[in-house]
Amino acid sequence: MTSPAPAPESQPPVRVLLVEDDDLMRRSFAVALERYGYRVTAAADGLTGLEHFRDHDDFDLLILDVMLPGLDGIGLCRRVRETSLVPVLMMSARGDGLDVVAGLEAGADDYVVKPVETNVLVARIRSLLRRASYAPAPGGEPDAGQEDGVLVFGDLTVDTGGMEVSVSGSPVALTPTELKLLLEFAAHPGIVLERHTLLRNVWEYGWDGDSRVVDLAVQRLRRKLGRERIETVRGFGYKLRR
Repeated sequence: MTSPAPAPESQPPVRVLLVEDDDLMRRSFAVALERYGYRVTAAADGLTGLEHFRDHDDFDLLILDVMLPGLDGIGLCRRVRETSLVPVLMMSARGDGLDVVAGLEAGADDYVVKPVETNVLVARIRSLLRRASYAPAPGGEPDAGQEDGVLVFGDLTVDTGGMEVSVSGSPVALTPTELKLLLEFAAHPGIVLERHTLLRNVWEYGWDGDSRVVDLAVQRLRRKLGRERIETVRGFGYKLRR
């Protein structure tokens, strides 16, 4: 089997913090990701992972196992979210349990269920990194309520060029996933977007994606922007109120 090509030398390597307590799994994940050109810093417990995160503020992505000694992955994610919007991917051995919900509520962007194939893990990583560097394509005529890339919905302002969001003039910090989700709503104001459409356009999932990631990301947006901002249309999906 041919090994994947490393990242181009002209681009700095993506820096990944991997926190996994299983020695064999941690080593195998680290080796596999490094073959794809990622630079991996690994930790075996949550407190060490938090220390690495605080000592080095240049990680591009965090991969956190849920079940960790000392400080579990959910608690670690919460601590990270106190100061950072870095993309976070959770790993859970129980894909249909409360771990997934708790991790997403804590601010994780996505999750995978162990055991996970390397190509699946890398695909999720690439999707997260694309969200982190997301910007709308330039060009086109501005829509109603848009001026120079600025969308206004009542007291909500979305600057699609500067990637800035504010409510009543106060800036709102959004994770890359939350920002891309809001931009998807803002591109279709007043239109109901089904969950599978959001999974495809924001998370880059197919029909088999877990709609819980959508529901919990919407909940986080509502907490930050106001509960009335995004309306639930039962049986269909969500829409941004004009």
